Amino acid sequence: MSKRRAEKIGSLLFCPDCGTLLNLPRDEENEVACEQCGHVEPASSYENITIVTRSHPDAFPSALRQKGKTQTKTHDSEDALLKVTEKCPSCGHMEAYSKEMQLRSADEGSTILYTCVKCRHGWRVNN
Repeated sequence: MSKRRAEKIGSLLFCPDCGTLLNLPRDEENEVACEQCGHVEPASSYENITIVTRSHPDAFPSALRQKGKTQTKTHDSEDALLKVTEKCPSCGHMEAYSKEMQLRSADEGSTILYTCVKCRHGWRVNN
């Protein structure tokens, strides 16, 4: 009788008996045992697996990324607005006008008011 082999989904191997994610084999191990049911999987099942990792650009916001945004001054009205590269939470457009204001107490950071260039949606971010 032939023994069932682990099921591969992407770069992960799952126990064919109980569905538990199997650990990677350690150096010099010829097999891996399932921690839940004890199924034994040959280490050779892990050969020729390509692992590809991707992250969405917005997945890890950082202060450095914020500083690297493109900024352009526009003087369309009496208040000088700054056109910045900022994603609109409403329509997803990547340009917005921004204005910095001190809305909270003096010992706290300023508030940035954004208005989407495309849909005119407004939102704020506290610094």
